[in-house]
Amino acid sequence: MALSRTLSVALVGTHAHVVEVEVDVATGLPHFTLTALSDSVLKQVEHRVRSAVVNSGETWPNRKTTVALSPAMVPKRGSAFDLAIAATLLAASESLPVGALRDVVVLGELSLDGSVKPVTGVLPAVIGAFRQGHRRFVVPRANAGEAALVREAEVTAVSSLRELCGWLRGQLVPDSPPPPSPPSIPDAGEWPDFADVAGQERGRRAMEIAAAGGHHVLLTGAPGVGKTMLAARLPGILPDLTDDEALEVTGLHSIAGRLEPGRPLIVRPPFIAPHHTATFASVVGGGSGIAAPGAISLAHRGVLFLDEAPEFGGRVIDSLRQPLEAGSITLSRAGGIATYPARFLLVLAANPCACTGGARASAGRGCECSGAQLQRYKSRLSGPFRDRVDVVVTLDDVSPAMLRESLLGESTAAVRARVEAARASARERLRGTPWATTAEVPGPVLRRRWAPPRHLMRLIEADFDRGTLSNRGVDRVLKLAWTLADLAGGDVGADEIDEALSLRHGSRVVRPHAVPA
Repeated sequence: MALSRTLSVALVGTHAHVVEVEVDVATGLPHFTLTALSDSVLKQVEHRVRSAVVNSGETWPNRKTTVALSPAMVPKRGSAFDLAIAATLLAASESLPVGALRDVVVLGELSLDGSVKPVTGVLPAVIGAFRQGHRRFVVPRANAGEAALVREAEVTAVSSLRELCGWLRGQLVPDSPPPPSPPSIPDAGEWPDFADVAGQERGRRAMEIAAAGGHHVLLTGAPGVGKTMLAARLPGILPDLTDDEALEVTGLHSIAGRLEPGRPLIVRPPFIAPHHTATFASVVGGGSGIAAPGAISLAHRGVLFLDEAPEFGGRVIDSLRQPLEAGSITLSRAGGIATYPARFLLVLAANPCACTGGARASAGRGCECSGAQLQRYKSRLSGPFRDRVDVVVTLDDVSPAMLRESLLGESTAAVRARVEAARASARERLRGTPWATTAEVPGPVLRRRWAPPRHLMRLIEADFDRGTLSNRGVDRVLKLAWTLADLAGGDVGADEIDEALSLRHGSRVVRPHAVPA
């Protein structure tokens, strides 16, 4: 009997810790000991591995068996260590060549019959281990597509423990996963098209500005005016994810077990729309042990849409304040501390009030809410949270005549072309900085490097002096002005400042271009 080693990976948030799996099979009374900081699933590994070994035609060593997963203090959870432990145990009992698995990273869950099941988080695990110098990987066949996205890694995919043993003995050569084919990008016609939205020019303009600069939006209006339609069409005008962004987003969805079969790489910005009854943990992230990513992380580099936003719990809404500023979320739980990226574009939709009449007084169904009820409804979105929303737009009712005529607006493709041109202009301005969109630029840097002329700043300062803009609001107006300039193909001028202030305040009329003396 001998000591054998191999490698696996423990994910803590998105960080991959390479774990050394050691198994010692020694003379003594039959006993299985696992030494690791583990959860309840991992603690039951003996029963799964024993059944898988026996049902694969291998011999279970009836001796003193010790399994160590180190570093000991790194939290380890789940069943992704099953395959590594089983193979290392067989090598330690001399059923497999000792040392055959050295420097191989093994991932996979074992079923009782010895088949290898897919596990979550394979892509970030392979990326993390590869960056730490490891090149050889064994993964479940169902996870081969995402593992193969790391093109320089040597990936072997297996469907059973029996297959892995045959490969290690040189009796079987498992099929290598095919190289990942270029991901299929949906044609513009496959997205919900902006041309389907009747009227709502102000809402369309808000979506275009949001996409161009990465600005958060609050849409208000009576039920049925098109708030959800506009939000659902926003991802279609966002640019494709870059290669690094695609791997980052795909890794998050892999950790959450949300990857679609046959589509190992996400190349388009995600659209996540939790229901207003969603729990705090499902939106922000949580769960037992190490917290799993929530909706705000699954929406990373895409759109998070909160329909009926005032109906969400106050704790849920206010928990978004820190991610909106930092672009990430850190979750501390008993099992460990996990940090997930959460740089999303937030779109909120809200009715004017809680009653069904809304703003339709002209139709004889006026608002029946008292002043106190209106104030209570609006206060569900707190002032500090609203201060982080750049664009506020009130949508008017669309007349039956407009719906009947089905007047077509601009298509998604046309709007997206302008958005991509504006983003290219912003990238050129931000070249050499860590920021990709105007909304990401910190306020102090914006004021220091890209402040408009003094006479234009007086327009913004006038609102600040009146108390209608906060310090944060001043920065966000400047960011909006630069996005408007990028869309117009020029520099920030009075028109851009005026429109930015109008968007920030939710004004229906563009402010006059009067410059204070």
